[in-house]
Amino acid sequence: MTNNTTITPFRIDIPQADIDDLRERLARTRLPQPAPGDDWSYGMPNHYLTPLVEAWRGFDWRAQEARLNAYPQFTTEIDGQTIHFLHVESQVPDATPLLLVHSYPGTVADFLDMIDPLVDPVAHGGRAEDAFSLVIPSAPGFGFSTPLVDRGWTIKRVAETYDQLMRRLGYDRYLSHGSDMGALVGRELAILSPEGFLGAHVLQLFAFPSGDPAEFEKLEPADYAALEHMQWFQSVGGYNAFNASRPQTVAAALSDSPAGQLAWNELFQSFGNGTSRVTDEQLLLEASIEWFTNTSASVGRYHFEEAHSGAEPVVNPGVVGVTVFEHDFQTIKVFAERDNANIVYWGRGTDAGHYAALEAPDAVVAELRAFAEVVARR
Repeated sequence: MTNNTTITPFRIDIPQADIDDLRERLARTRLPQPAPGDDWSYGMPNHYLTPLVEAWRGFDWRAQEARLNAYPQFTTEIDGQTIHFLHVESQVPDATPLLLVHSYPGTVADFLDMIDPLVDPVAHGGRAEDAFSLVIPSAPGFGFSTPLVDRGWTIKRVAETYDQLMRRLGYDRYLSHGSDMGALVGRELAILSPEGFLGAHVLQLFAFPSGDPAEFEKLEPADYAALEHMQWFQSVGGYNAFNASRPQTVAAALSDSPAGQLAWNELFQSFGNGTSRVTDEQLLLEASIEWFTNTSASVGRYHFEEAHSGAEPVVNPGVVGVTVFEHDFQTIKVFAERDNANIVYWGRGTDAGHYAALEAPDAVVAELRAFAEVVARR
C-alpha cells in the first residue's frame, strides 16, 4: 500500500453516456408479476415501483450534480483506499469541527439539507456559537470512495479511517453525527475515543435484550412498544441476512437493473409502513449516486464483514448522545445504558423516521446543537 497523503480537489461529472444508458434501461424495465393484492406485504409493490421508475427516467441528474458540486469536494488516500469527502468550513471563527457519517444505503446526499444551517447558523435562526465546520465522507465502497480495494472493511476500520481523515484536515478535536451505519461508526469512534474526539451524536443506539429476565423488570410501558417495533423490523429486514451471507449474488441483479436497485432500497420507504417522509426526489438522488458509481456490491458487503469479523461486543465508555425519532428504531434506555456507559444526552424527535436527516433536517440540526452544547459544558 502507498502512503499518499495528498488531498485532491474533486468534482462530480457523470458521463452523458452513463445517463443515457440509465434512461434506456429504465425504458426497458420488466417488473415482476404482481403479488396478490399488490400491496407491501411481499415487498415493494408494482403500483409503487412503476411511477418511481418513470420519475427516474425524467430525473434531472445534472441539476442534482450541480447541487452537490456547489460544496467543496476532495479525495485522499487512507489505508490504501480512496476516500471522497465534502469539506465545508464555516466562516465563524472557532466553529466546532463535525464529522457527518451517512447511512446505509445512503450517501453524502443524506446531509444536503443540513449543510447550510450547520455552517451558517445565524442565517438559519441560530447563534454564531452554534456553527460547525463539516467533513462529510463517502464510506469506503460507497459513492465516490471507490473502488473498494480490499476486504475487511468493518465499521471499526471505517471509524479509524475517519479519525485519520480529520487529523489530516488539521482537526485535533471534533464531534460526530450519524444514523444507521453512521450511528454504528459514531459509537465505534466513541469506543476508540481517540485524543480530541469530543463525542458522538447518533439517532440509534442498537441495543437489544440479553435474555436476562431482570432487564424486563425495568422496562416502562413505552418500551414494550419499542420491542414490538424491533420484532416488526426483523420480520421485514431480510436484506441484512442476505448481505451478510451472499452480497455479491444480489449485487449482480442490482448492478444490472436500476428498477431492481430501487426495489432493494425500500428501506428508505420504511418497507412501506406509511411513516417515511423521504421524497421521491431524495430517493432518486441516493439511487442515482449508487447506480452511477456501480457500488451495489461494495455497499452491501459491510453486513458480511461485520458478520464474519469475530469481534466481541464491548461496553462503550466514550461520550455519546442519542435522539430517538418517532417512527424510527426505538432505542430502549435500559438496554442502551447497559451497553453505553457515558450517555450524556437523550433527545426525542417527532414526525420522522430512520432517515431523519432527509425527512426532518431542521429537527436534526436542532438536536445536534443541543448535544454540542451539553458536550461543551462538560
